[in-house]
Amino acid sequence: MTATDLSAVSSPTRVQKVTGRRVLRSEWGKFWSLRSSWITLAVALVLLVAFGAIASATYSPDAAVNQGPPGPGSGDSDAVSLALTGVTFASLAVGVLGVLLSAGEYSTGMIRSTLAAVPRRLPVLWSKSAVIGPISLVLTTIAALAAFQLGTLGLDGEKIALSLGDDGVLRSLTGAGLYLGLVAVFGVALGVLIRSSAGAIAALVGILLILPGLASLLPDSLYDNINPYFPSNAGSAVYALHQPSDALSSGAGLAVFAGWVALALAGASYRLLRTDA
Repeated sequence: MTATDLSAVSSPTRVQKVTGRRVLRSEWGKFWSLRSSWITLAVALVLLVAFGAIASATYSPDAAVNQGPPGPGSGDSDAVSLALTGVTFASLAVGVLGVLLSAGEYSTGMIRSTLAAVPRRLPVLWSKSAVIGPISLVLTTIAALAAFQLGTLGLDGEKIALSLGDDGVLRSLTGAGLYLGLVAVFGVALGVLIRSSAGAIAALVGILLILPGLASLLPDSLYDNINPYFPSNAGSAVYALHQPSDALSSGAGLAVFAGWVALALAGASYRLLRTDA
């Protein structure tokens, strides 16, 4: 046996301590190594930009007479609401992205290796949230700004045309990015809580889109009181340029939606700690 062999035997492999920073780096690598991350994120950005640009390009001030209630393309719209027409569709895309990042590991069984490497478990949940939240926030904010800038071309000369310097415009566009970043974290929490990609995606769609519609079956007095506090309605208040009289303010909407996200994270944390993968 040579001196090199003796040295290798006498020098055991150094074991790296598990730290929050190392777990975060691991989750960052996982995110960008998955093809589904790139595709789903690209879909969210394309939906946000394309729908906003199309809604602005097809805007007609006379549409309100023919189309009835205010909405994209109606006469009661503003330049920001048109630019953010695609937020609902983008929210589903980033929410699904969050679900795939977390529940996808349960589907493949990789979660067992992840939790074996990180026995304390909770840093895995926090790291996944810390990766996808800022990424979604930054990229969707850029996409919202792009949709608005493209929309100004279609609204040139219209009464509702606005610029980034106008009061509340930048706040609304960045609010859309903040909302979508929180939706992505919400998806991560649902994925860990339900541990099934299909089930978590169904829950995401139900909570964001179907729940407010079902609540409309309640008596009007009760519905009017609880309607602003549903996740999607509270979230829409974050990025609305003009708030309806029965809606929350942007700050209150952010607090309420963040509370929903925190509640989902709390449930995910409890199940992650209490049950085996």
